[in-house]
Amino acid sequence: MRKNLSRRAFLASAASASAAALAACGGNTQQQPAGGDGAAELTKVSFVLDYSPNVNHTGIYVAMDQGFFAEEGIEVEVVPVPADGADALIGSGGANMGVSYQDYIANSLASANPMPYTAVAAIVQHNTSGIMSRAEDGITSAKGMEDHTYATWNMPVEQATIKQIVEADGGDFSKVKMVPYEVDDEVAGLRANMFDTVWVYEWWAVQNAKLQDYPVNYFSFADMDPVFDYYTPVIAANDDFAATNPEVVKGFLRAAKRGYEFAAQDPAAAAGILCKAVPELDPELIKIAQEFISPEYISDAKAWGDIDADRWARFYQWLDDEQLVENQIDVNAGYTLEYLA
Repeated sequence: MRKNLSRRAFLASAASASAAALAACGGNTQQQPAGGDGAAELTKVSFVLDYSPNVNHTGIYVAMDQGFFAEEGIEVEVVPVPADGADALIGSGGANMGVSYQDYIANSLASANPMPYTAVAAIVQHNTSGIMSRAEDGITSAKGMEDHTYATWNMPVEQATIKQIVEADGGDFSKVKMVPYEVDDEVAGLRANMFDTVWVYEWWAVQNAKLQDYPVNYFSFADMDPVFDYYTPVIAANDDFAATNPEVVKGFLRAAKRGYEFAAQDPAAAAGILCKAVPELDPELIKIAQEFISPEYISDAKAWGDIDADRWARFYQWLDDEQLVENQIDVNAGYTLEYLA
């Protein structure tokens, strides 16, 4: 069964966590009783995903499967993302840790009441999203979006990004026709002529198009303007949980690092572990998606998880300069590397 995994779904707006979600998911750290054989106690850490399991999460599943978390004295409880988003659950303390994005964290920092959560490691080093279109339309750069439709989900940051790349490429943004994004499968949307261009994750939508033998063109945001090479996704931790349990967070990240290093070195084995843990995933799509994303976990960074201060600040400075956030934000806020070994 193939699960749709669109950029739109990833960037759905996250609101405050609902009481029902908190009740259902819990999230307090618990000591598990030792077994009768004298096994050591494990500290339970709840970890909320940003979407249904996919190759962004492979390192977590590898670390569970290979016993890396257990070696750190940790038992991970994977929590499905609630309707109002992973960020809300992490920020409220309904989950100890989870998956977020730099742009989501910006929304929180710019609000009147920022949520108490912080990025503690980068899952992928570079922004792997961009614009996909039908190959037959010949749209190979942002200027080519003129006189074509673009599927929008009507977010200010999203549309400002499109405007920036089109104009930087010498195009006229007013000639890009905005149409509502009404599907989650980008390839199906292109096939049905529902739109001509769409914002996607290359590791998923472009690989899905290849799997379906559907010719597409793609160009990435990071290649067009360094300001858009922000961190997406990241691992975030609830601030109270991290302050109270710093060694647990450090242990979690040590195990996760080993899991992502494993996935970077052996994509095929890692894809197999993910599919074994989540049997409903499409193994063919996971295999090619994993092959694409595995090199991106570390890429040109010194080590998995690193966050470059200048690159983080550059994106936030752009948000401030373009007045795309409710309140000006500290460009150096929202992340810490103090828990990353």
